Amino acid sequence: MEFALSDDQKMFQASVSGYLETASPLDRVREVADGDRGVAEDISCGLSELGAGQILVPEAYEGLGLGLLDAALVQEALGAAAAPATHLASAMAVIGIEAAGSDVHQAEWLARIGSGEARIGVAIGEHVGAREGAGVTAADGKLTGKSLFALETAGASHVLVCDRYGGLHIASMGDAGLVRTELETIDRTRDYAELVFDGVAATMLTGQGGADRMVLVGRLLLAADTLGAAQVMLDKAVAYALERKQFGRVIGSFQAVKHMCAEMAAQLEPARALVWHAAHAFDEDMDEAGVMICLAKAHLAEVGTFVARTSTEVHGGMGFTDLVGLHYWFKRIGANRQLLGGPEQNREDAARRQGWA
Repeated sequence: MEFALSDDQKMFQASVSGYLETASPLDRVREVADGDRGVAEDISCGLSELGAGQILVPEAYEGLGLGLLDAALVQEALGAAAAPATHLASAMAVIGIEAAGSDVHQAEWLARIGSGEARIGVAIGEHVGAREGAGVTAADGKLTGKSLFALETAGASHVLVCDRYGGLHIASMGDAGLVRTELETIDRTRDYAELVFDGVAATMLTGQGGADRMVLVGRLLLAADTLGAAQVMLDKAVAYALERKQFGRVIGSFQAVKHMCAEMAAQLEPARALVWHAAHAFDEDMDEAGVMICLAKAHLAEVGTFVARTSTEVHGGMGFTDLVGLHYWFKRIGANRQLLGGPEQNREDAARRQGWA
């Protein structure tokens, strides 16, 4: 049995990659990273026109009705371009609303997302790991508390919030009781924020398990993002090794450099199949889906870190300069490693899902 992408999937990913080559070249990434925001609205709007924002929205609500594997292919292209664009939070929000929303909630919110009327950020970090002074409580239809590392809330119309007990709520970003503060991280290509809620009116999604499924989707997409970023760092290392000369020879002819590039490729290529299989397992609702996603997130965190470090070493001193721009991918991989749980936590979650912990 051959497990591979369909022709439609390959064409769709190629379309997204082609668009990002034009819309998000390194100079554009640098411009956004050096500015005040981690999201470029024009790039995000272009992706939405390609259908990226509607991938997981069912066809009944003006979406494409595709699966997590298709969303992962888009996220891989975003990672390869280090694109400062939205996609991760929207995909997580769709899955959360599908899992926890009533029929009425789904009809309203999925239709609004599908039509582009609503863009939803997510505040779910505390569901993965509690932080001192953070956490949101819900009472009488209102939210109070603080959420750290909320994703893609800049320019969003609403935010999907997870409370202390795993309940999901949709709140308007325009509510007077909601204060958003941008967070500074090493990764300037993505939007992170602290949200403080003071009696913010919210719609509660009454179903159970939505937050857990959102975390799984987020972890898989972060793994795909790291896959795309690491592949570009590998490609750049190989290209540099074939043109940089020392002692009258290109450095790619030196055995030590050959071994570095070969080991990066050997570690990265099997990781691609791992990401694809984990997404496929989620789409097919297999029992092993949660375990595979946790392992994919953990493994890509380690492989991505290795590739980022080794690619920079191949470039030598040039790897640390802004001219080459490797640091955008390096930092994005570093942020992906910790978002929604580091490799140790993901492996522990995988062990629990198998009854080993």
